[in-house]
Amino acid sequence: MTLVLDASFSLAWIFARERADEAEQADRVLQSRGQEEWFVPSLWPLEVANALLVAERRGVIQPNVSEAFLRRLAALRIGVDHETLDLAQPRTLELARQHQLSAYDATYLELAVRLDARLATFDRRLLLAADVMGCGLGFA
Repeated sequence: MTLVLDASFSLAWIFARERADEAEQADRVLQSRGQEEWFVPSLWPLEVANALLVAERRGVIQPNVSEAFLRRLAALRIGVDHETLDLAQPRTLELARQHQLSAYDATYLELAVRLDARLATFDRRLLLAADVMGCGLGFA
């Protein structure tokens, strides 16, 4: 199975989730790493980096924790889709309008649809859109 990870899902591996079942789901996916391919759109590294930076500024984590987490993510060999901007922009806008998503969230949906993949997210609106498009995993 091919899986597209959004930033909310990926960040569950470092930040506690309000719901314990969400943390368990993220851990189960992490444990299954060898059984599937993982992909993210090209904006994902920036979203993850920004979330870590905000957490540092709020005193939630220290820079060394951010750096260790980024090394951990790099070791997972998550495929970054570099065609997101060139090939997908018109489709991303269409999906954002259709499902009332931000362009950022629609980027994850577009990639999942284009790769015929499942979308791992904790964002409720994005998951609803993924379910409509037939690519949701049911995590929200």
